[in-house]
Amino acid sequence: MKLLHPKHLALLFLLLALGTLVGCHRDEKLPFRLTDVSGHMPDLDFKLTDDHGKPVTGTDYRGKVVVLYFGYTHCPDVCPLTMAQLHVVMQRLGPLADKARILFVSVDPTRDTPPVMHAYVNAFDPRAVGLTGDPRDIEALSKRYRSAYTREPDGKDGNYEVSHSSAMYVFDSKGAARVLATPADSQDDLVHDLHLLLDNGNPS
Repeated sequence: MKLLHPKHLALLFLLLALGTLVGCHRDEKLPFRLTDVSGHMPDLDFKLTDDHGKPVTGTDYRGKVVVLYFGYTHCPDVCPLTMAQLHVVMQRLGPLADKARILFVSVDPTRDTPPVMHAYVNAFDPRAVGLTGDPRDIEALSKRYRSAYTREPDGKDGNYEVSHSSAMYVFDSKGAARVLATPADSQDDLVHDLHLLLDNGNPS
C-alpha cells in the first residue's frame, strides 16, 4: 500500500476539516407544508405598545415562536375567524404552545387602545398579545412585511371598516421569518409547521 506524501496528507486533513465545518454551519431545511419564506423576509422587528400599555419591541419575543397577524377589533369577519382558528391551533399543539405567541397588530390604533386590545385577544387565547401604537410605526411594520390596509369612508353612523391583508407570518425563536400562511390554508398544515419549529430547537 502506497503511503501519502506528508504534504498530501496534510492537504487531505485540511479538506476533511473544511468539509466538517461546512456541514456544521449548513442551515437545516425543515419540511414545511406552507409557504417557506426563510431568508426572504426580514426578522421580527418593531416598536409598539402591548395590551398592558407597556412599550415592547421584536426582541422582547425572542425565545418564542411568533405568529404575527394584522387586524382590528371591529373587524366583522376575517379577524375573529382567524383568531378562533389560531386558538384551535394552539390547543392542538398541547404543551408546546407555551413556547409560542400570537401577536395581533392593530391597523386601527385610534379605536384599539391597549385595554380594548387586551379584552379582545384574551377572549380568544391566553397566548395572544394585542399590539397597538403610533400609526406611523404600525404602517412601517406593515410595509416591512408587505402587508397592506386601508381605512374605508365613515358610514352614516360614524363607524368605519378597515380593509387589510389577512396573511399570518410565522417567526422562529430567533426572530427569523420562516413561514407565510393565509386563512385559506389548512389548519393541519399550520399545526404541522409550528410543531416543526417548536420541536426542533427553532433552527434558522
